[in-house]
Amino acid sequence: MNILIAPDSFKGTLTASEVCDIIGRAFEDEIKNITVTKLPVADGGEGLCSCIKEIAGGEDISVNVSGVFGEKMNAVYLMLPDKTAVIETASCAGLPLAGSRKNPALTTTRGVGEMILDAVSRGARKILLGLGGSATNDCGAGMAAGLGYVFLDKDGNSVEPTGGNLSVIDSIFVPDSRIQIPVTAACDVENPLYGENGAAYIFAPQKGADEECVELLDRGLRSFARVIEKTFGADVSDMRGAGAAGGLGAGAVVFLDAVLKKGIDIILDITDFDKKLERADLVITGEGRLDFQSVNGKVISGVAERAARKNKKVITICGCRGEGAEEIRKLGVSESYYSCPVPKPFEEVKAHCREDLYLAAREAARQNS
Repeated sequence: MNILIAPDSFKGTLTASEVCDIIGRAFEDEIKNITVTKLPVADGGEGLCSCIKEIAGGEDISVNVSGVFGEKMNAVYLMLPDKTAVIETASCAGLPLAGSRKNPALTTTRGVGEMILDAVSRGARKILLGLGGSATNDCGAGMAAGLGYVFLDKDGNSVEPTGGNLSVIDSIFVPDSRIQIPVTAACDVENPLYGENGAAYIFAPQKGADEECVELLDRGLRSFARVIEKTFGADVSDMRGAGAAGGLGAGAVVFLDAVLKKGIDIILDITDFDKKLERADLVITGEGRLDFQSVNGKVISGVAERAARKNKKVITICGCRGEGAEEIRKLGVSESYYSCPVPKPFEEVKAHCREDLYLAAREAARQNS
């Protein structure tokens, strides 16, 4: 029996490699005469650099940049041998960095722009920018500020471009020198910039926004989209993926001339997933929380869609179940297993995540032997 294990990380608890190892051990302990292929993957969020480095090598570059609230911090990106810089938004603007102070009206992607400038200064020829896992809702204006753009109110005063300030921005000063190298933005969602399915309403609550803040952020995104159209002639309102990372999807297109592409497709192509899939009798994927977002551009959806094309059986082993988890069956997933089937305090989940995942995987192995 050939098993292909291709999960995302379980955010905050286990890396994708650790998930692979635990599931693989559980299946080997339960089923004899088994061959396990481990393929830790990512969709553009946390773990993108480590996933690509494992495949392609490269050098970790540490740089001092602005953190999620503008404070200075060390962040790391990956420079590949072909001079492609792989940059994770989460490394300097990620949700875990906000800690108990989560507030998408105040957070910034400025550090992302500073990392891009550093990569260019080191001779980067291309950039792969991972958009996932952000604590922000600034439409990439913070990133643009890190690249030299200046944002002004109607009186010509400079505005710090956080999510809560987007509504007061009236004009944009564009620097003479813009990023000229190709940029691909690895996107893990397909949401538009604003509206009921946009960045603020769908993602800002998990970043610390209450109902009033969500409405403020959505108004800001609508207003900023009009400023973008006035300045660049670009309509980002209905762009698929524009709402990724608090609107950084739109910002990457506007300020970097980036091409948005599903992050999981980028990774699966790099890893020759389709070739590995040919030999598999069972495909296992998973992530920390299986919910309605999982079917739209996340690791699980990307793996399941490709496996379905080859008529391969797919199961998921995840941390917990959220609203809309049943939607994953539409992608051909036959069964789902959970290491934490009932809600628990995060510290308790973290303390027992390894043994709980092992037990869930062992049950999956029994049911699929």
